[in-house]
Parts: sequence; C-alpha cells; structure tokens
Amino acid sequence: MPFRHFPSACLSLFLLSACGGAGDHSESGAEGTTTSALTMDTHSAARPNEAVIQHLDLDIKVDMEAQRIEGSATYALKPGHGPLVRFDTDGLTLHDVKDAKGNALTYRLGTAGPLGAALEVDLPENTDSLTIQYTTGPAARALQWLQPRQTAGGTKPFLFTQGQAILTRSWIPIQDSPGIRFTYDARVQVPPDLMALMSASNTQERSPDGRYSFHMEQPIPAYLMALAVGDLAFRSVGPRTGVYAEPGMVDTAAWELADMERMVQAAEDLYGPYRWERYDVLVLPPSFPFGGMENPRLTFATPTILAGDRSLTALIAHELAHSWSGNLVTNATWNDFWLNEGFTVYFENRICEAVYGDEYARMLQLLGRQDLKSTITKLEASGHHADTHLRLHLEGRDPDEGMNDIAYEKGFALLKLLEEKAGREKFDAFLRGYFDAHAFRSMTTDDFLAYLEEKLLKPEAIDLNIAEWVDGAGLPANAIEPQSDSFVKVEQEIARWVAGAPAKELATQGWTTFHWMHFLRHLPASMKPSQMEELDDAFAFTANGNAEVLSAWLEVCIRNDHDPAFERLDQFLTTVGRRKFLMPLYTELYKTEKGRVMAQSIYAAARPNYHSVSVRSLDDLLAWKDNRPPASF
Repeated sequence: MPFRHFPSACLSLFLLSACGGAGDHSESGAEGTTTSALTMDTHSAARPNEAVIQHLDLDIKVDMEAQRIEGSATYALKPGHGPLVRFDTDGLTLHDVKDAKGNALTYRLGTAGPLGAALEVDLPENTDSLTIQYTTGPAARALQWLQPRQTAGGTKPFLFTQGQAILTRSWIPIQDSPGIRFTYDARVQVPPDLMALMSASNTQERSPDGRYSFHMEQPIPAYLMALAVGDLAFRSVGPRTGVYAEPGMVDTAAWELADMERMVQAAEDLYGPYRWERYDVLVLPPSFPFGGMENPRLTFATPTILAGDRSLTALIAHELAHSWSGNLVTNATWNDFWLNEGFTVYFENRICEAVYGDEYARMLQLLGRQDLKSTITKLEASGHHADTHLRLHLEGRDPDEGMNDIAYEKGFALLKLLEEKAGREKFDAFLRGYFDAHAFRSMTTDDFLAYLEEKLLKPEAIDLNIAEWVDGAGLPANAIEPQSDSFVKVEQEIARWVAGAPAKELATQGWTTFHWMHFLRHLPASMKPSQMEELDDAFAFTANGNAEVLSAWLEVCIRNDHDPAFERLDQFLTTVGRRKFLMPLYTELYKTEKGRVMAQSIYAAARPNYHSVSVRSLDDLLAWKDNRPPASF
C-alpha cells in the first residue's frame, strides 16, 4: 500500500448507506480452492456467501478527451450461488445487464451514498455469468485524468487509477472487498499514440493500433486492479524486473531503481519464491498521492523517489514486500489493515538490511519510530485513542482514515518484538510458513492471532501481552527502541552547531538522505533568521532536489517564518501531489494567520493537480469551499 501515509487531519465520522455482507470468502487460488473465516466487510455491499465472482473479463475503451471509460465487464460466478449477486458501484452509468445468452437480467441500483450505490442483479436458474455495460462518471474517485501540462513530457495526456481502499468501484462494477479475490483478463482500447498498462501481464512495446490485452492468472482483490495510460517507455533492469516511465525520464528512473533485481532475490531468500512472474515499476507523474502502490506485477511509484543517488529505494523494497504481505496474504477487511502494512514494513526492513546493510536498516527503523510517536501523540491529543490500536473499528468511516503510521510502524514494532522473543531463525521460519500456508487467501486479525498462538507462541513458550498490542492504545512498554550509531553522530553535530560551531564546519561528509532527515527533525524548534540563513548557505536545503530532505526543511522554514524559502514552498506544493508531503506542510502553514492565507492561496492553484485522495484530506484540513475565491498575500 501506499507507503507511509500521513494521518488525515480530520478523522470525522461519516454515515454509510450500504450494508456489508457476511461472506464465506472462498477463493479459487492458484493452488486450489481455500476458504478463510466468515468475515463481515462493512465497506462493501457484496455478500459472497450468496454469490461471489471468481473471474472478470473486462473489455473497455479509454476516452482521454472525454475523460471516461466505457465498455463491458463479464463475471464468472462461483458455482453454487444463490438467486442474486451484489456489486459495489460509485457514480457509474449502467446501460444494461445480460446473461451469457444475451438475455436481459433484472437489476436494482441502490441510492448513492458515501460507499457508492449497491447493485443487485437477479440470477435465474443456471445463470453462472453476466455482463454489465457501463460508463464511468466524471467524478470517478479512482481515476485521475492529467492534462499534457501535468506530465513530464508536456505533450500528451495521462490517466492512472488508484483503487485502495474502496475506489475501484468507481471505474468497474465490482465486489470491492479485500476478502474477495478473482482472476481477470482485459482488453483495453486507447489512443494509438499512448500505451496502456495494468496490474497483470504487460507488453514492453507500444501497440500501433492502441489495443492491449492483459491476463492476471493469480486471484487478486479489487483494490489491486490498476490501469495506466500515457506516453510511456520501458527499460529492463534485470531478467524479471524493469521500469516504465515517460520517455524523457525512463533512463533516469531505470538508473535510480537498478537494485530491483537484487531486492527480489533478497526477498526470495527470506520468505520464499516470488509468485507473480515479473516485478516492474511504473513511475507516475507527480500528482500520484502516495509513495507507491503495490499493484501486482506493476508497482505504481511517485517520481519523488528519484533523488539522483538511489537513497530513497526503500520505498521499492516496501512495495515489493507487498508481493507476499498484502498481495499474497491479504487483510480480509480494512479493520485488519495492519496485517498488510505491519508485515510489509518488517519485510521491507529485512530486504534493506540484506541489500544495504544493518545500519541502513537501523536508520530506517528509527525514522519510522519517530513517525509513529508523532502520529500517536496527534491521535491521542484529538481524542482518537482507538485509532492507535492495531485492530481498527472503521465501521461508519472511510477506511482511508485508518491508513496511517499505526498499521505500519506499530505493526512493525510488534513483529520486531516477536523476532527478539523467538530468535530470528525461528521467526523467519514462522513467517515463511505463514505466507505459504495462506497464499492467495485473506486473513482477519483473529485468524492471524490463532495461527501465531499455534505455530509460535505456544511451541516456543513465548509470554507476550498480545492483547495490549492489538487492542490497546499507544505503544506498549515492551516495544524495542531502535538504535542507530549514525544518528547519535548526527545529534552530536547538531549540539556542536547549537554551541556555536559554524554550520560549514560540521562533519557531514558521507551523509545520506536519512542523516539529513534526522538532522532537520532535531534542530531547535525556534531559530533566528541568521541561523536559518546560515544553515541554508552551508547546505543549500532550499535548492535541494531530494523531496524527503526538502519537505523536512520546508517544515522548519514555515515554523520559523523563513521568507526566502516560501517561493520554493509554493513551487513544491503546486508540483508534488504526494499526501505524505502535502499534509504536514499545509498543517504547519495553518498554525498562523499568515500561513493560513498562504495555504489557501497555494491550494487554490494546486488543488486541480491533486488526486481525489489528497483533495479529500486537504479539503477537510483547510475547510475548503469550492466557491471560495483565491486568497492573496
């Protein structure tokens, strides 16, 4: 999933109009049919115990000018279903619903609400498949249509989808629950001068007629359905790894991500074979709201990881790790989100340790712990103590609200504690067994806890306050505190500077992105203009092209009202759409009257360039009204 979400500034509840269904989530996996525990998914209208899809045939045309997708979706149903099937939709126009013989089927589309509109289709006897003709609506939240000016090349439009958590229903009628898996084939028509890619088998060459065919033989949940259309080129970086990007940046991206093959090998050495054939990355335009999205076979990645020194490739390790934790073994509902992300952060850290060394991994751990503590503080201060639990309770809320550092970093902290208690060798054997035993299945928190008790805690006589970790607030006292010798040295240099040593004389040779992030996070909260100028003169922070370093510096600038950096702040916020950077910068701006005026002005210009996921969070933070005139300052 999206790597390291910044928590939503507004955690308000919203009422859900569609009711979720209980399902015996049976999946026809690559290794046979398996069944997980009965699961309620309150964010989907689907009732898989009554009727569940097992294969999707998608035949669509992408109209870049009109900004719509139209075509048909044909579903093969698992045998033994009941008299009707339920789908999730959001803003779709349905033209007709027919069986395999072309006979019209009776259907009912519910009232639209925050979850979209539930679609019920009656199934006459012996009806095991159906086809829905549909067109997407203009406000489809999963789709971002980019004008040529919003791309790196500047000459051709671009489209990408973002399905997690419950947005796939806005571009395909689908059973949009992470506990329901299906295989798919797709035929996609795009303009001949553009290339189409999906989370499936992909071509590496552009089709002269704009027609593309895709096949996904491993069953996946709906949120991992993904499509991108644009002016794209491919570069191989290994026998089963490669990079797609716009032609003008594909070589840069391929150089930056040259370690992908090493990462795949390191992952396999840890937890077993990679089961998705290829691992490719698509570097998207900068409006992409997340660091990365783990769409099977084709990770979507933000261009902000292209730092020029391969220092931000931990994100790729994270998305690759999802090929086991998330894509292979999936959280059954969004309340169990930590099963995807906590495991993935742990796995990511182990990949980085294998490829880049122990100290690299330690620095990554410590930065993550800083993020976690900050998130816990904010959630507890706002009274949202339950949101610091691993097991979430997102009924009546947008599941996106649960996608913050708790699932990622608290989940990681629990697994790191288990590693220490069991010993690395036994814990690695446990994790590999977990992935193998539950491949192509969905898991609830209770499913995992039962497996953990049976396979690790009881055999190894491990006494652990597991209930406090899963259903308790904050970070338990027995969490292991990460240590980094490198960061101790960074803090020593900060102390030297505070004591009067010139910034240019600090021992910063060989510092990486992580060192600079730690440095900027631990500067004094309040500094004089002369100190800000000295730091920028010594280290050229304002001109830095590394998004992680620049974002951390801009937060310092806002806090200290450092005017010379505000033009760069404006430029950054209007060209980068990654929510991880946007939320803290706008939040910091909004703490002062001057900052609020500035935030409103920048947002008025930048908002059309942001994805709906970022817009939703920022609209809440800034109390935005569409008819509000741009502020001036």
